[in-house]
Amino acid sequence: MRALNIAATGMSAQQMRVEVISNNLANMNTTGYNARRAEFADLHYQQMTRAGSISAADGTVVPTGVQLGLGVRPASVTVNVAQGSISETGGDLDVAIEGRGYLEVTLPSGLSAYTRDGALKRSGDGQIVNAEGYAVAPGITVPDDARSLSINGDGEIYAYFDDRVEPELLGQLSLVGFSNERGLEAMGSNLFIETAASGAPLAGQPGEDGLGTIRQGYLEDSSVDAVREITDLIEAQRGYELNAKVITAADQMLGATTQIR
Repeated sequence: MRALNIAATGMSAQQMRVEVISNNLANMNTTGYNARRAEFADLHYQQMTRAGSISAADGTVVPTGVQLGLGVRPASVTVNVAQGSISETGGDLDVAIEGRGYLEVTLPSGLSAYTRDGALKRSGDGQIVNAEGYAVAPGITVPDDARSLSINGDGEIYAYFDDRVEPELLGQLSLVGFSNERGLEAMGSNLFIETAASGAPLAGQPGEDGLGTIRQGYLEDSSVDAVREITDLIEAQRGYELNAKVITAADQMLGATTQIR
């Protein structure tokens, strides 16, 4: 009976939806996290009678046909690239991106990764790195005797010293944009890498070429809406229960068939 397999695909789809929702809720306090949404598509159809086929010798055409669906399949898990709210931290190396763009970091392999997590740190040698210790492009080093740092909206980093009046420009943070941000591949630790779907990275200065600006002393919160996620969770749970009931009904029908003598 096809109903058993069809309902099984429905239960599997709702289970996947719950897993995506649970990951969103688990990351509701993750800096710069973008909520995900599971999307589905129907499976192939069994053509019992094709629409438009001739049903009689006089050329009568079947207007609709008979097409039996075979269930559902996962189509994608889409990233919601909406901007999260901005929270003040007061950290001199905490930066939030207001608008489009990603910070670029260099992985130990030499490849580039991209993040919106602006909780930056200083390494032992004074280099500006992310929370994982990866250098942030373009590779800026803060002198040991720097008293404080100032970062303007254009990403320019100035250091203040006790023995000087004027600050020293250390460098400028750059941002990277993509034609299709949803095509980036998540690798964990708030990092993404480019793919053929995302397109090549388009590096630029903050505030130019459609890229956002830098705001010092703030961090971008997760874009997860807890109320919406709980609502979707209830809906997914009900969908799972309905598909389970279909399996129960199909089992009862099969049982009745086997008892016929």
